Amino acid sequence: MGIGSQAKRDLHSALSEGRTTRKMMQNVHLAPEADEDDLYSGYNDYNPTFDTEDLENDVAFQQAARTSHGRRPPVTAKIPGTSASRPLATGFGSKATLTSSMGRPMTGAIQDGVSRPMTAVHAAGYTKAAMRGSSFDPLGQARGPAPPLEMKNSDSSEEKIRQLEKKVNELVEESCIANSCGDLKLALEKAKEAGRKERVLVRQREQIAAPENINLDLTYSVLFNLASQYAANEMYAEALNTYQVIVKNKMFSNGGRLKVNMGNIYLKQRNYSKAIKFYRMALDQIPSAHKEMRIKIMQNIGVAFIKTGQYVDAISSFEHTMSMSPNLKAGFNLILCYFAIGNSEQMKKAFQKLIAVPLEVDYDDKYISPNDDPHTNLLIEAIKNDSLRQIERERKSMAEDYIMTAAKLIAPVIETSFAVGYDWCVEVVKASHYVELANDLEINKATTYLRQQDFNQALETLKMFEKRDSRVKSAAATNLSFLYYLENELAQATNYADLAVNSDRYNPAALTNKGNTVFANGDYEKAAEFYKEALRNDSSCTEALYNLGLTYKKLNRIDEALDCFLKLHAILRNSAQVLHQIASIYEIMEDPNQAIEWLLQLISVVPTDPHVLSKLGKLYDNEGDKSQAFHYYYESYRYFPSNIEVIEWLGAYYIDTQFCEKAIEYFERAALILPTQVKWQLMVASCYRRSGNYQKALEKYKVIHRKFPENVECLRFLVRLCTDMGLKEVQEYVTKLKKVEKLKEIREQRIKSGRDGSARSRREGNAGGDSGGTKGERLSARLKALPGTSEPYESSGSKEIDASYVDPLGPQAERPKTAARKRTEEDDFADEELGEDLLPE
Repeated sequence: MGIGSQAKRDLHSALSEGRTTRKMMQNVHLAPEADEDDLYSGYNDYNPTFDTEDLENDVAFQQAARTSHGRRPPVTAKIPGTSASRPLATGFGSKATLTSSMGRPMTGAIQDGVSRPMTAVHAAGYTKAAMRGSSFDPLGQARGPAPPLEMKNSDSSEEKIRQLEKKVNELVEESCIANSCGDLKLALEKAKEAGRKERVLVRQREQIAAPENINLDLTYSVLFNLASQYAANEMYAEALNTYQVIVKNKMFSNGGRLKVNMGNIYLKQRNYSKAIKFYRMALDQIPSAHKEMRIKIMQNIGVAFIKTGQYVDAISSFEHTMSMSPNLKAGFNLILCYFAIGNSEQMKKAFQKLIAVPLEVDYDDKYISPNDDPHTNLLIEAIKNDSLRQIERERKSMAEDYIMTAAKLIAPVIETSFAVGYDWCVEVVKASHYVELANDLEINKATTYLRQQDFNQALETLKMFEKRDSRVKSAAATNLSFLYYLENELAQATNYADLAVNSDRYNPAALTNKGNTVFANGDYEKAAEFYKEALRNDSSCTEALYNLGLTYKKLNRIDEALDCFLKLHAILRNSAQVLHQIASIYEIMEDPNQAIEWLLQLISVVPTDPHVLSKLGKLYDNEGDKSQAFHYYYESYRYFPSNIEVIEWLGAYYIDTQFCEKAIEYFERAALILPTQVKWQLMVASCYRRSGNYQKALEKYKVIHRKFPENVECLRFLVRLCTDMGLKEVQEYVTKLKKVEKLKEIREQRIKSGRDGSARSRREGNAGGDSGGTKGERLSARLKALPGTSEPYESSGSKEIDASYVDPLGPQAERPKTAARKRTEEDDFADEELGEDLLPE
């Protein structure tokens, strides 16, 4: 009983002492450590001494509670401690541990290096430096800026690896950018360099880290980019090897998909069996969730089967594609396959499937403003020609091209006749959302009739459109006008051109045809106005621009014509007609250098055009460049050896250069082309004579004399050659020469007397008339008895022959003397045996 009462008194004494201590500690501040910077350090530390839950098991506490061992004298507010023998810690002395009467550390005291937190003594923001007069600064802003960061050690292996990895990524990006810009060679070089640096990176990583730390994504991207660049540069073997490296590496999870790329390469190499094999391998490795990719691979397989002629297998691939995801290309290819095997019923079904493919485009009604709201109109104008609208137009145009081509392909074979098949296609199209194509199909039907040269059917088909809407009527009338213009029926062409223009004033083709009809009638000014109007409606109408240039050329407005053709050349860079017109205009403007420049561009487009080559030769000849002129004349002769002007120039060139033997080939060709003209045969014989081959020349002259017995020049050369060679036939040819000259003289006198004395003969008497008539009848009978008097060579005079066939050959070369007597060049017929009356006048 006594012990229990004593324990209670001790416990009350300890509790009162604790309350006194707490009041006292409110005025006590512990000095901070010199090296302590954290304002709230120690608040989160934990010391088992502060654990009040196990007080019942604390032997010291229980002992103090049972006895008076823990009693201490009461403390006052002036003494901040519980024992005089234990000094307090100040800012100028060492720290001492403060304990309560029960042996527990006081609030703020330090025991075993751990300070007890100031629980509920001060509010948040308490600082240990308050006793030094510092202001409230919970964020430590008064401590100034943070110290600078430590510099990276660039010599460390990790830093080197990071820099190398960054460089590899940059090279891959540069390679891709170069490829997108069209510089394939640079893209390949960058890809190769990235591959080399990536291998160095892998080796360095293996030296300092485990193999699993290698960046597989970087390796995959480098190899894939390298293979793609190889394929873009058509280095297919290297591309396949690089793809094999990726595919065979099991560490690349999606490498199997690249077998599609390998199949594409084999398809380009026309190795279709391997392409199909790799496509199927890729199809097996792609999960069914990737539906779009699987459909595209199936299309590739179908195309490869078409290439190998396995149309049945291709049909199965395209049928699967059309059942899963219908698209225009697969539908069109399906029609081609059925056409190849000749299955007309399946062609019809495939055409209907093609028509039913959804385009997923907005129709033109969306771009029509429902009201006059300026904001709405502005928005519609902004989206009317944006990139998405252009994509829609391209997709719609592609669909129309596929449908039109398919209709033209299957129309002749799906029914008994072409017309019935085309009508079926038109009806199917009318029932679809491609209603506008029906009229175009019917116009194409008329065009097909034209290709089959069935003009009547074409005209009937086009005339059916006269009662249709204005757009279709204008198109049909334009075609009709063109047909009648080609048939040179200008009246009908004009009527239908007027109908086309009245139906659609903004149809550039109709305006061009109207201008053509006016041009054909010679009204060039009015034709130019129609061409200008067509260009105002459609600035890309090349036909109108070309015809406008021709019109200005006819009007002698050369500068405007040149401007038109230069504009047209900017649109049609490789048009041979445009290049020829520009060269022709520069020739008219007397600028041969520019004309030659444009003709050189022209022969780069049509290198085998003999007319252009001869034109170039003529221009170079006018400029005095004989070697270039010969080159282009010879090229023209090589492609068209029947141009007399070219043949004559080449023969004259060889005569000028003293190669008469080579000129013989060209003159013989001219003689074959124009066998009735003696000129070319005489030049052949003259070449033989100039080259010293007198025997050949004599034989040729004899052949010419048999064909043209009244040719004076031939007989003169025969007399001269026979005299020089001492032949007996000389007297015979002299006699013939004299007779021919006499007959020629009589003929000329008769023609002259007939012209001058026609009036006088009418005034003469009948007797004189009878006598003259009898004499004229006898002369006419003698002329009719001569063979070949009506040949065209008779009108050539001796002076023309001497100028054309003797002088151009140049001075005669020295030849062996065939007679003892010296003869001058002018004495063509010097022979003492001949009488003066037999010599030619």
